[in-house]
Amino acid sequence: MERQISMKLIPALLLGVFSGSAAASGFQLIEQGSGLGNAYAGSAAKANDASTIYFNPAGMTQLQAREASGGVAAVRPSFKFDDGGSRVGVFGATGDGSDAGSWAFPPNAYLSWALNKDLYVGLGINAPFGLSTQYDKPWKGSAQSDQFDIKTININPSIAYRVNEMVSLGGGVSWQKIEADYYRQVGIAPGLAGVRAHLNIDDSAWGWNLGALFTISPATKVGLSYRSTIQYHTSGTSKLQSDGTALATATARALILGGGASDVKANLEVPDTFVLSVTQKLSDRWDLLGDVSWTGWSSIKNIDINRTSGPQAGRVAQTIEADFQNTYRIALGANYLLSEAVTLQFGLAYDQTPVKNSSTRLASLPDNDRTWFTFGTQWKPAKQQKVDLGVAYLYIPNTKINNNQTTANPLTNRGTLTGDYDSSVWILGAQYSIAF
Repeated sequence: MERQISMKLIPALLLGVFSGSAAASGFQLIEQGSGLGNAYAGSAAKANDASTIYFNPAGMTQLQAREASGGVAAVRPSFKFDDGGSRVGVFGATGDGSDAGSWAFPPNAYLSWALNKDLYVGLGINAPFGLSTQYDKPWKGSAQSDQFDIKTININPSIAYRVNEMVSLGGGVSWQKIEADYYRQVGIAPGLAGVRAHLNIDDSAWGWNLGALFTISPATKVGLSYRSTIQYHTSGTSKLQSDGTALATATARALILGGGASDVKANLEVPDTFVLSVTQKLSDRWDLLGDVSWTGWSSIKNIDINRTSGPQAGRVAQTIEADFQNTYRIALGANYLLSEAVTLQFGLAYDQTPVKNSSTRLASLPDNDRTWFTFGTQWKPAKQQKVDLGVAYLYIPNTKINNNQTTANPLTNRGTLTGDYDSSVWILGAQYSIAF
């Protein structure tokens, strides 16, 4: 029994480690290896270290016989709400919720191994999706979201084959686990003011990825990579909790002691991604990098949370109306060889949000288009070692929200949240790579 409990705890512990706040648009985490200093331009073409396993597994054929890479990104988003006439969904709710962002530290690790001069295998472990928003209480949007957390862990064994000196192909499979926690206040009536809803769901599923790397000339490389959608059939629980004051009313007591808790299920399909990358050596000191990527966020429309037990089994507990659209990202980067040991890195990127407009913007994800400004350096302390350090500032324009979730039922009335978000993101990244 103890061994079974320990084995069940392992995925939960890993999810705690491999969690983070989204720095790319939506709730995607692009901080999966070296490249922050270049805004991840050239990600599928450069193949500088073992983190190519995530960006383009075909790039392993450009590495030495055995290479390992690992690192961490420190991500600090900021989401500050300014009310513009909200009609609250919780009795007596006031305040703007302070800053809903917080620090997160998603790590990554990779190992590449040559079986012979043309055939390579590798393993990557990372967190491709993550989200964390938490508002201080009280605040006007608490009926729509108090706290929202998405955590993932992705384990990605890969293989690559050098067809000839110009073409390499690669692919892999991904075992991915997701867990989500969602908290919000319930009820516009005074007797329900202390009731809080907590939704927890999780699942694991499989996906796959493919890549190709073309060495057009010694100075030019082109990379293509694709990551599949992953379909989750999550299950979990939905519970109502009280701070004690709500139990003063018979309605609240019946709500919490009666149909307030149940098992639930929900289907979620995280998006696929296609990347086209180019690297071009301009001179002995300058390299130019470019990226165009597409993400199929339209796989996430309305997410129905369905009850599977209790008095309301078969009914929808809540629908999260995201209605996402597909997005693209464009990145440009440059490297300058300052010395044999030090390379300076520069980057600029535009990252489109999947949120269509203010009426579909969620308090749990007040996302908007992002412009990346990045700088970094690569230092080689020894011939077989590299350290990449980077910093990024993500400019996010004024973000409007006008999300109407008003209903006639006081138990499901979440009001209308109207106002503006002042948002930004800072990212610090460090990556260590070694060949052995």
